Amino acid sequence: MSATSATGLANIPTSLKLPSALKLELEEDAQQMGMSLHAYMVSTLSDAAQRKRLRQTFAQDSADALAVMKASGKGHALDDVRLYFSELKEHRQGKRAPPAPLKPKKMG
Repeated sequence: MSATSATGLANIPTSLKLPSALKLELEEDAQQMGMSLHAYMVSTLSDAAQRKRLRQTFAQDSADALAVMKASGKGHALDDVRLYFSELKEHRQGKRAPPAPLKPKKMG
C-alpha cells in the first residue's frame, strides 16, 4: 500500500543512486534549509520540472506572439518596451503614476 502525499496523490517509491560527493552536497543543502534529504530532493526535482514546463510555455507563447506579429504586421518597438517597464518599476516604487498601456504599432 502506497502512502499519499499532501496533494492526495499516491507516493511511488523509487531508487536513486547518487555519486557520494553529490549526496554530501545535497545533505548539506537540505540541512541548511531545515529539511530532510528526501524532502529536499523531492522539492528540488519538483522545482526543476516546473521550471521546464514554464520554459516550454514561454517558448510557445513567444512563437505564438511572433506569428501574430508577422501576420498582423504590428508589434512593440524594443525602446517602447524598455520605457514601459522602466516606468512600471517607478510606479511600483511609488514614484509615478502607472504607465500607459503599450499599444501595438505597425512594424517594418
